[in-house]
Amino acid sequence: MQVILGAGGAIGRPLAQHLTSYTKDIRLVSRKPEKVNETDQLHPADLMDKEAVHAAVEGASVAYLTVGLPYNKHIWQQQWPVLMNNVLAACAAHEVKLVFFDNMYLYDPHHLDGMDEHTPIGPVSVKGRVRAMIAQAFWEAVEQGRIEGVITRAADFMGTHNAQPYETIIKNLAAGKKAMWIGRKDKVHNFTYDEDAAKAVAEIGNTPSAFGRVWHLPSTQQRWTIQEWVQGFAKALDVEPRLRVLPVSMLGLIGLFVPILREMKEMAYQNNRDYYFDSSAFTRQFGWSATAEEKIIQAVVARHKAENQ
Repeated sequence: MQVILGAGGAIGRPLAQHLTSYTKDIRLVSRKPEKVNETDQLHPADLMDKEAVHAAVEGASVAYLTVGLPYNKHIWQQQWPVLMNNVLAACAAHEVKLVFFDNMYLYDPHHLDGMDEHTPIGPVSVKGRVRAMIAQAFWEAVEQGRIEGVITRAADFMGTHNAQPYETIIKNLAAGKKAMWIGRKDKVHNFTYDEDAAKAVAEIGNTPSAFGRVWHLPSTQQRWTIQEWVQGFAKALDVEPRLRVLPVSMLGLIGLFVPILREMKEMAYQNNRDYYFDSSAFTRQFGWSATAEEKIIQAVVARHKAENQ
């Protein structure tokens, strides 16, 4: 059996679909899990409850930690260390392999153009420091032989509803408004498509030789700027590629009225420099790369139209 901890999130649901290529014995764990596949087992649990996590992973061979906590630095500080310790302890007790779905917030901002699995750790944000702390706890458990684990790491998302491109570019253009971006429009920014990420995580979790290291998940390969992404989405939506750039300096003021923008302020450095997430190691090992940019755009636009008919 394989278990998804955080099954209701952006990656949890497509991951459940892709895991059926390897097993039909899948347990979905969240506060209120819902079936993705007909044969899924539903296991309601609060991952902040140590005993609940033990019960959730018992009998599994592989667990996938794909939790997405609310985008709030104080919640991350309070809950991520507890949650990670609960999962590590449960996987160690039940001899369950652990696949941790991580992001790139822990990397040194001076090395964002060409990030790979060896990029220096040097977070400058609260959220980044939390990610560095839990990654360290993860590797300590691996190095001490308590668990067998692997970290899969993604760039900024493309496709999911809570991702900045969907909220500020796609929805705005589809509604006849200007796309909006925080930071500079002339800087390179590549993304990880949610379907590519889920497919890759499932493959890594079912490849024993992949464990014991970090893998960058397949991410877009062309060095497109934000302006070029806006042009691509505008073409697919048959609208003008209008774009409004919001300076980072305004986030503090606007954040007084829009809390999510206040939370984005400490991460805004990512949008003021070239940002390229290198996933070539995955491609060399597994033989496939990210979906082409134009196909991602068509798929995301089609998904948006289907959901808003």
